[in-house]
Amino acid sequence: MNNKVAVFRKEHFNAAHRLHNPAWTEEKNDAIFGLCNNPNFHGHNYELIVKIIGEVDPATGYVIDLKIVSDLIKEEILDRFDHKNLNLDTVEFANLNPTAENIVTVIYTLLRAKLDARFELSVRLYETERNFVEYPVNHN
Repeated sequence: MNNKVAVFRKEHFNAAHRLHNPAWTEEKNDAIFGLCNNPNFHGHNYELIVKIIGEVDPATGYVIDLKIVSDLIKEEILDRFDHKNLNLDTVEFANLNPTAENIVTVIYTLLRAKLDARFELSVRLYETERNFVEYPVNHN
């Protein structure tokens, strides 16, 4: 019997950003990114859902202690991105356009580096109530 279970932790952070490609003209940036190219930035109330899959430990009954997951997200993600201007205040986006797609892959990479390899990990990021991204993609 497969004893794998998925556990989830939901967090929230606020951040500002500007979608802009410095190699393009202002006209092309405006055409591609529209209002998201505002030179004075704009913000989002991001919702983050971290999914961890693993075997249930028979001694604890846990896949992983969600307090550990909560602390990891706080240290690696919230402390780094919450109430920040992603373009100006973070090294991760100094040269990377902070689209939702890029943000979710950065978050995944930061968490994956700190999480035991025996766990499967996926990250879902809501930029708005209706717009969200997920990484990695499960093709099942």
